Amino acid sequence: MIAITGANGNLGKATLAFLLKKTLPGNIVAIVRDAGKLSEYIGSGIHIRTADYEDQQSLEKALKGVHRLLQISASATGVRAMAQETRVVQAAVRCGVKEIAYTSTLFPHESAHFHAAHICRNTEELIRQSGMRYVLFRNSMYHETIPLFIGEAMGDGRIFYPSGSGRVSFASRKDIAEALSNVLTGPTFNNATFDITGAETFSFADIALTLKDIAGYHDAAHTDISPEDYRKGLLGFGLGEDEAGFYASMADSIRAGEFEKTHHSLEGFLGRKPLGVQQYLKELF
Repeated sequence: MIAITGANGNLGKATLAFLLKKTLPGNIVAIVRDAGKLSEYIGSGIHIRTADYEDQQSLEKALKGVHRLLQISASATGVRAMAQETRVVQAAVRCGVKEIAYTSTLFPHESAHFHAAHICRNTEELIRQSGMRYVLFRNSMYHETIPLFIGEAMGDGRIFYPSGSGRVSFASRKDIAEALSNVLTGPTFNNATFDITGAETFSFADIALTLKDIAGYHDAAHTDISPEDYRKGLLGFGLGEDEAGFYASMADSIRAGEFEKTHHSLEGFLGRKPLGVQQYLKELF
């Protein structure tokens, strides 16, 4: 059987939908903390199993009989996220899972600015040492994060974001989900690592110009605010220190060029050109 952790999240649900086009529902295990969050699949034939990342025994119970696992990176941050992801790998090993796919990030290096990169780096190493065959998807940032980054600019094109001239090889979450479904239903995993990116890179000045072209925003522009002002703004919107630090680290990583790499892997998995940023933004307007 094929299992997905975090199956009720955006990437998990999208991958689940593609899997249903490629294999029988009875071959799929959707692992969630609350089964009610997958209510649309109750009675579909999919095995919906509950587990808590904080509970090792629940993870082991959910992974019984699973041959191939997609571990989607945790939504938590810091030490808590690292512990959660470690438990998933340990549970998979104990349950005899043979193959694991993991959604990492594009630059999981010890010098990375992005907080999640350090968690992903640790999980990647655990997987390499686990004895399971693996595929690592080092994902760039999703198209779908652009509205979150630029906020009110969706209404006027004026972007205030501390990314400098940093560029991002944005990729569509839906495209990544489709690629994952192809891997999960494909040949034996061969201990491979792939950079999953779009075909082009965009700075936030480029995004502002794209909004100007698409939506006609005459004042569209990117203002590179200071990281300190950005962090203060996040705290002012009610985010906690950890969450604000997480988003600030994401901006720092873009400024440092940690998301500017491009690779053709995604196109190879899809068998077609991935959706581009310009097309994604056009579809929003």
